[in-house]
Amino acid sequence: SNFIPEGGIWMNTQRPEWNDANNALVGNGVSMVTLYYLVRFLKFLRRLVEKSETESVNISSEVNTLLRSMKGVFNAHIGSLEGVIDNKNRKAILDGLGTAASDFREKIYADSFEGSKDELPLQYLLDFIELCQQYLDHSLKANKRQDNLYHAYNLMTVTSGEVMVSYLDEMLEGQVAVLSSGSLSSQETLNVLDALKASQLFREDQYSYMLYPDKELPGFKQKNNIPKSSVKNSKLLTALLEDNNLQILNEDVRGVYHFNGNLKNVNDLEDALEELDDHKYGVLLQAEKQHVMEVYEKVFNHKAFTGRSGTFFGYEGLGSIYWHMVSKLMVATQECCLKAINEGEPHEITGRLLEHYYEIHEGIGAHKPPGLYGAFPTDPYSHTPKGKGAQQPGMTGQVKEDILCRFSEFGIVHEDGRLSFKPHMLRKNEFLKEPGTFRYIDIHGEKVELQLSAGSLSFTYCQVPIVYYLSDSNTISVMSSTTQESKFEGLSLDEDYTRSIYQRSGDVVRVLVKIEERMLK
Repeated sequence: SNFIPEGGIWMNTQRPEWNDANNALVGNGVSMVTLYYLVRFLKFLRRLVEKSETESVNISSEVNTLLRSMKGVFNAHIGSLEGVIDNKNRKAILDGLGTAASDFREKIYADSFEGSKDELPLQYLLDFIELCQQYLDHSLKANKRQDNLYHAYNLMTVTSGEVMVSYLDEMLEGQVAVLSSGSLSSQETLNVLDALKASQLFREDQYSYMLYPDKELPGFKQKNNIPKSSVKNSKLLTALLEDNNLQILNEDVRGVYHFNGNLKNVNDLEDALEELDDHKYGVLLQAEKQHVMEVYEKVFNHKAFTGRSGTFFGYEGLGSIYWHMVSKLMVATQECCLKAINEGEPHEITGRLLEHYYEIHEGIGAHKPPGLYGAFPTDPYSHTPKGKGAQQPGMTGQVKEDILCRFSEFGIVHEDGRLSFKPHMLRKNEFLKEPGTFRYIDIHGEKVELQLSAGSLSFTYCQVPIVYYLSDSNTISVMSSTTQESKFEGLSLDEDYTRSIYQRSGDVVRVLVKIEERMLK
């Protein structure tokens, strides 16, 4: 119900995004980031519903009314998706969705839920999901920038009968979200990653990515300067200056015009205009009030104030790398790599995608010398401002993404209740050049040493050691606690052994996986 076509999801709550650095956008901000993740969620939800053997479900009558009202709005405006949506249609769609949600909320707040249930055919729900997907995909495409990046946060402006959308600078968060959406082709994904590397978001010194482009902020003397043409073209402002009335503006000794310094925002300006002598300025005020307020907004551009992302330098501010977002970029890029591999994309595309993935991988702290990272490389840190080393230690940096990526590099795949090993992203140079010793903690909490041969590597999964060997065929051998050995052709275990590993039953002591060398990078 907060959807603004071609704009995103309207940020009209007190905490609209996880990204605190942009929370000042509340009210005027529209999040494409949320829209991209909504695209991903609807793909998941659609698969879930399509797999269901149930033909209908019971839902509360109030939610059913809301659902059908919103579907009616989308159906009524479906023709607008054939081209660019104009400002009037944009407002009409927003009004329709917002009114439906407002009616729903008011009823619940006043009367709570009645308790009655309506039968909802799952086909109706699928039709609604498909309808939503058409609108979201249209908005996703509309937010592609000329440089092949995608908008992250936009601004909405309401006028009589219209909603206009304007844009902010590029942000890393938007690229991560659109890559995560699952809507881009492999070539489009590659275009985004190429553009990202060539953009102002890339920091050469850390070989990684900032949240926002760094920029030079205007000094104090460059602020609150009203263009002379804006004053000369306003009879009201000219009259105030001639009368030496300083309620709204003044002229300094250099002949530069400034708004009264006590005005904090456009609401203060509106109050000050209302306090002008109605007998003296009433006619001019009636004719030019809106114009003066527009001049004020052009001078200060408060609507585009994002918070610390556009004005501060520390934490997640200008010039700063926020390591958690870089880790999210790594996960998103890895998903795109695996999608390209699974869909059989040409080697040139998959190869270049993998290059981007491992470049992002190498830019993260664990792979850097302490002098460059500014801290112990294996410790997670929140951010790295320009001109400083890593700051704010703790798990606000890399939380879980690095671990998820590592298991995917090893090729851990769960499908149809079976554990499979498909290490398409694993590099040959990770295999031992000489024999070595692998040390791990088993499910009994005991320290165990496992001797490995050259051409192998090992890791644990559910505390069971998995040993990979380079080979000319794909086979699996399972060593059980009864010293029995079971062999499987291919790279998938059966359901029984998979269940034993997941349950940490102790039945599986070791899994030996022979992998065709040609699978690896």
